[in-house]
Amino acid sequence: MAVKFGAESTTEEVLAGVDLKGKRILVTGVSAGLGVETARTLVAHGADVVGAARDLEKARRATAAVSNAAAETGASFELLELDLASLKSIRAAADKLIADGRLFDIIIANAGVMATPLGKTEDGFETQFGTNHLGHFVFVNRIAKLIKDGGRLVNLSSSGHRFSNVDLNDPNFETTPYEPFVSYGRSKTANILFAVEFDRRHRARGVRATAVHPGGIMTELGRHMDPGSLEQMVKQINEQAAAAGKGAFEFKTIPQGAATSVWAAVVAPAEEVGGRYCENCHVSDVVADDAPLGMLDEGVRGYALDPQNAVALWKKSEELVGETFE
Repeated sequence: MAVKFGAESTTEEVLAGVDLKGKRILVTGVSAGLGVETARTLVAHGADVVGAARDLEKARRATAAVSNAAAETGASFELLELDLASLKSIRAAADKLIADGRLFDIIIANAGVMATPLGKTEDGFETQFGTNHLGHFVFVNRIAKLIKDGGRLVNLSSSGHRFSNVDLNDPNFETTPYEPFVSYGRSKTANILFAVEFDRRHRARGVRATAVHPGGIMTELGRHMDPGSLEQMVKQINEQAAAAGKGAFEFKTIPQGAATSVWAAVVAPAEEVGGRYCENCHVSDVVADDAPLGMLDEGVRGYALDPQNAVALWKKSEELVGETFE
């Protein structure tokens, strides 16, 4: 019988007994937190990993343990320069991988930013939508042919997708008042919708895509938030939870947070997770679009899995970046 994992499961528990020798996996965002732990546990189980990061010097320092783990198992670990806030950098990184020609079994789109002040990427997109969604949209689509038949794409989303659906009429907050967590919510919903449509387009050759929520974790992702606003948000969620007779919110450790990524990438059956949203190492149920956050232990809003919404986002994304992907 398959082992059941949950919110407290760690990367090592999820991958216990799993041999990844011969697998080649790309992980974005390996300069801190979840990306480093994801890469470390994959090479520790024999996978060859390419880690992408904007700041290669920072990534080298952060991934010393990854390199050590790779040396112990005979796996390989290499770094790739990738700035998801720059289409020039994204296209250069993709071109480098295509020229290299080696295929990937799995891509884990882990990198992202959260609750940033209002700003623009190099190409004029709102920072969070541009980095979290459009950056990965272009990068993954450009290298999609490098994913082996039967391979997998894992997009890191968040329960933050519950803050907001995408707004395809004003993706860059040109007419809408900017709210950091509304923007974050839009970008995380986009991560799920991208997985939904990518899965539909590539499943004929066995490539499946899924989106995951790692859980609430104290990492560099929260560097743009002041402690007071984070405490206030947790307090509000806990008040709603208490009113519903639910327990208080608890942060995960980094190995617990990365567990769902590796579970969805290499442990879960493809047909189980393809086109779905996962958290706590299982596929989530759909919850009401207006259910208060504090009332929800888990769950994905219906708008984030809506296939028509996914197609509309894909078309809008192509329009924004000036590229069409088959």
